[in-house]
Amino acid sequence: MIYWLYTLLEEDYEPLVRVLRYVSSRGLAAALFAFLISLILGKRVIRKLLALKIGQPIRSADEVHQLHELHGKKQGTPTMGGVLILGSVVISTLLFARLDNPFIWLCLTVTIVLGLLGFLDDYTKVKKKNSAGISARLKMSVQAILAIAVTAFLILYEHPEHGGIMTTLFLPLFNVEVNPFSSIQLGWAAVFLFGGVIVGCSNAVNLTDGLDGLAIGCTIITAATYAIFNYVAGRADWAADYLFIPHHPWSTEVTVFCMAIVGAGMGFLWFNSYPASVFMGDTGSLAIGGMLGTVAICCKQELTLIIVGGVFVMEALSVILQVGSFKMRGKRIFRMAPIHHHFELQGWPETKVIIRFWIMALLCAGVGLATLKLRY
Repeated sequence: MIYWLYTLLEEDYEPLVRVLRYVSSRGLAAALFAFLISLILGKRVIRKLLALKIGQPIRSADEVHQLHELHGKKQGTPTMGGVLILGSVVISTLLFARLDNPFIWLCLTVTIVLGLLGFLDDYTKVKKKNSAGISARLKMSVQAILAIAVTAFLILYEHPEHGGIMTTLFLPLFNVEVNPFSSIQLGWAAVFLFGGVIVGCSNAVNLTDGLDGLAIGCTIITAATYAIFNYVAGRADWAADYLFIPHHPWSTEVTVFCMAIVGAGMGFLWFNSYPASVFMGDTGSLAIGGMLGTVAICCKQELTLIIVGGVFVMEALSVILQVGSFKMRGKRIFRMAPIHHHFELQGWPETKVIIRFWIMALLCAGVGLATLKLRY
């Protein structure tokens, strides 16, 4: 919308509206606008959720006694606050991104579809007054169908000058210009691999969303990092000529979308910080994970997401290891999974767990960014 305004006024007012042309300017504007939307509408959304009695169900004492003692006081805190995040992201992106960019519409599609799926899950939990929600099979099926559809679209409708890049897996730390081991051509197998990135990231963020501000804080850090990745990946002079990373001209505009996530996340954190006035619920967490997976695919830094999103990976792995160990050996590795609950049961205060995990997320982001320059 704003870029369209620039094209309309550039002939007569080019010196005044020139700033609207730059992705960096529109990205910062998108972040600020999304932040203000979240901040201004936050209290109204919370009041509405309270009026509708959309409170977060907490696991009963019979299920997990110690966790109920720690989190029982959160019973009734409004959930589905993810509508605030997603609404801010969508509105801000529509205003400040170039709408002729296919990557933008893919990101918005993932946001809306997974947001609706999460909303259904949250609504089911509230209606049944327990933490079960919709079936895991239904949830995984919708995520998988969406992920495969998105990846197939990326492959079928590639940029005419960059055919084949979306079916290629690029390895971190390798120079794409000179190192023959820098990439692996996957063909249509890319549909399943990159689809798995979206599904895996969606569920990983969902598992991380268990403490006040934990998931959204890590999301802000990861989204900001991928704003940088997409910006440099979309510039031929930086990506191909200087950093020697995969280049795709459509990636640059995804920076605006990533910055909208950053701004919306900061606005939501204002209300979600300890003690939380609202939870994002699956409405937010499922969509946010899908969004992060999608932006990683857009700039061809899928494997780097394992590093940048290290906290999300750690949370998901802790659940996988816990379940696997209990089924195979009848023993648990952690006192409870996801791993943030393990540290709570070890005696760490909730705020300490949150801040330390944020520190880890910042370190992971720094290591991920370092891979831009460390190429062999």
